Amino acid sequence: MDLNFTTQELAFRQEVRDFVATALPADIRHKVINGLVLERGDYVRWQKILHAKGWAGPAWKTDFGGTGWTTVQQYIFEEECAAAGAPRTIPFGLKMVAPVIMQYGSPKQQDRFLPKILAADEWWCQGYSEPGSGSDLASVKTRAVRDGDRYIVNGQKTWTTQAQYADWIFCLVRTDPEAKAQRGISFLLIDMRSPGVTVRPIITMDGAHEVNEVWLENVEVPVENLVGEENAGWTYAKFLLGHERTNIAGIGIAKRELARLKRLASIETKNGKPLIKDPLFASRIAQVEIDLTALEITNLRVLAAEAERRAPGPEASILKIKGTEIQQAITELLVQVAGPYALQLRRDAMAAGYQGDPVGPFYSVPLGPNYLNMRKLSIYGGSNEIQKNIISQMILGL
Repeated sequence: MDLNFTTQELAFRQEVRDFVATALPADIRHKVINGLVLERGDYVRWQKILHAKGWAGPAWKTDFGGTGWTTVQQYIFEEECAAAGAPRTIPFGLKMVAPVIMQYGSPKQQDRFLPKILAADEWWCQGYSEPGSGSDLASVKTRAVRDGDRYIVNGQKTWTTQAQYADWIFCLVRTDPEAKAQRGISFLLIDMRSPGVTVRPIITMDGAHEVNEVWLENVEVPVENLVGEENAGWTYAKFLLGHERTNIAGIGIAKRELARLKRLASIETKNGKPLIKDPLFASRIAQVEIDLTALEITNLRVLAAEAERRAPGPEASILKIKGTEIQQAITELLVQVAGPYALQLRRDAMAAGYQGDPVGPFYSVPLGPNYLNMRKLSIYGGSNEIQKNIISQMILGL
């Protein structure tokens, strides 16, 4: 197994690096590099720039308008974009529902939805979790009852990320309450503008409106919006979650944030000594960097296996666990760099263009909110505890 990049892959890396350096808007880069709040328009603007270049769908087949890149090229692209300060791709459309529609959707669904996802003309959110169904998605209770050429949907979804922006939501719904849990679930595409859809904000502990409750009350959904077969939605959900867990690892993002940590820790404090000169703090940074390097090698092994058309085993769960732990560890160290100034929770001011405070350095403003926000990483996409169960089952047979 060769984990070194080929000459062609290194040339591709340079091509991506050169393009992002010239095409990425400076205001967006400033926000990302400094951990400031990104708005919906920032994500859409960058996606449209990529779409004009023909790079909007790195993991998509050319048949659907994608790049047709190899998994290694996709990895290089993500890493270079993260390092340059590009916004992360919002995954719900491009990386989650789109692969499901490509694999299991009808030609009509593919023609209707995929071009608009690629061009960032429609924003998607995920309707999986419910108040009583988080990691145990097989227990979803939202009902969809067939009535002629439509389904009548009733239920509640929660922790729905950026539903306040969404045009569409892909939902797991129960279509056969008598069937065994996993066999009575279907996968529906629902227009968020449908009568009966209500979005209610959930303000998280960092003061942000990122997640929501979505209520579905007698929502009418055309049968043609059913993906694949009725009651086979669990198959599609597992397919989607494999994409989500690998994406959550966020190696490129972790590398960028580690570089920011080193940069901020090198700033002289009031006593004139940068925190990175403290041996204990420096050793913690070193441990995070070692863990990140090991994770990257694991990820490259997964890519090599995919290139040889070998299905990965529990690696997706390993990447999810360790990737989220590393990202959380970096935010913890960043808070230590900021010290008491990290207590400033000023989301509204940041969103309005806040550029610093006389009582503390500019860089400290987003660190407290980011620390609090990143606590979610080990929970969503299947909690890390659930991932450990998956690993034990696949490796130890427990």
